[in-house]
Amino acid sequence: MLITVAVVGALSGLAGLSMALVARSRVSRVVEECADVLRRQMQVATGVDKKALRDLAIVRYDALAEMSGELSFSLAVLDAAGDGVVISSINGRSETRTYAKVVQGGRSPQMLSPEEEHALRAARLGRGPVVEMDDPLADFGAPVGG
Repeated sequence: MLITVAVVGALSGLAGLSMALVARSRVSRVVEECADVLRRQMQVATGVDKKALRDLAIVRYDALAEMSGELSFSLAVLDAAGDGVVISSINGRSETRTYAKVVQGGRSPQMLSPEEEHALRAARLGRGPVVEMDDPLADFGAPVGG
């Protein structure tokens, strides 16, 4: 009985340690990306035209099972204040649909797809122009589209 308790305690300790290491890694990445955003915002304070479109990112992907080759895309284009647009093109065999969604202050009042959110975060972080969906980006604790 005592050995079982000791083994369970040791396993619990190892699990806790591994969770702490994962959390520390994620926090470090988020802090680094927040610092990147702050540095970019400081550029605005030093005389950069706030309304000039300067941040962009494009995410290419396969939106439909019938198509391959990453023909669909989401493109975020923003100014220094985080205002701009996210444009998405969903390409299928017989039709293409294009969507444009307004962005204000780095957020959209409309619901964004995961690909649109990824393009928006990448543009805000200055990670464009081409970003892959599996590139890790901070979520800053809240959905971008809401």
